Amino acid sequence: MGYLSTVIGHPTDGSPVSGGGLSQNGKFSYGYASSLGKRASMEDFYETRIESVDGQLIGLFGVFDGHGGAKVAEYVKENLFSHLLRHPKFMSETKVAIDDSYKSTDSDFLESDSTQNQCGSTASTAVLVGNRLFVANVGDSRAIICRGGDAVPVSKDHKPDQTDERQRIEEAGGFVMWAGTWRVGGVLAVSRAFGDKLLKQYVVVDPEIREEIVDDSLEFLILASDGLWDVVSNEEAVDMTRSIQDPEEAAKRLLQEAYVRESSDNITCVVVRFFHGQGSSGPA
Repeated sequence: MGYLSTVIGHPTDGSPVSGGGLSQNGKFSYGYASSLGKRASMEDFYETRIESVDGQLIGLFGVFDGHGGAKVAEYVKENLFSHLLRHPKFMSETKVAIDDSYKSTDSDFLESDSTQNQCGSTASTAVLVGNRLFVANVGDSRAIICRGGDAVPVSKDHKPDQTDERQRIEEAGGFVMWAGTWRVGGVLAVSRAFGDKLLKQYVVVDPEIREEIVDDSLEFLILASDGLWDVVSNEEAVDMTRSIQDPEEAAKRLLQEAYVRESSDNITCVVVRFFHGQGSSGPA
């Protein structure tokens, strides 16, 4: 399989950054915006990447929100999509490849990390293969799409107080308790994540994967860390984004709105807009 040039970005010093691009086939454009927000340190990372695999254009997009430090989020950002692209079943069984790549990236990090630090990361990713969009998620970063003008969640926040998550944790011998919010072992406010070595028995990295068909009704995708979703609803995010054709400007608009609404976290947004019809080259 052959790889094409990539467009990769992540904040290095916490200062606000944004950018974007258009796919070579003119079928989608993307933009991102990321800011320290009101936090003292930056633990959000993101990636936007276009590759060519076996002659087919592939879009890869992700938001990674670290906790207990930035180390795990940065590792996932640097390694997850590379693992995925090397997977022998990436084109033939994409869901299997995504699931395997989440788990192998996590196990590789845990093996390479000799510390006992309690640090980890969420991941919300989208992989575009032809007219199929695969969205995967662990943790409380979130993915939504706008289909026919409606906001449609395509990921589920993994919180320890959800009935199914709590049951899974307790059956594994763990517990969930209230400590300002519901937490696994009284420590961690998400129930699935990369890293988190000391809680790995309970805080699994099994992604929930959803496949969407890219057709004329699919307008755009939003991936964002909880710095956005803590203060902006799915419907509000779609309403704000829908009238802005440039996805970088849309991502910046979402970030600015979260900041104005007093989000207390880092804020990172990725917007992917889809174009339909032959010879489409994006917005005029």
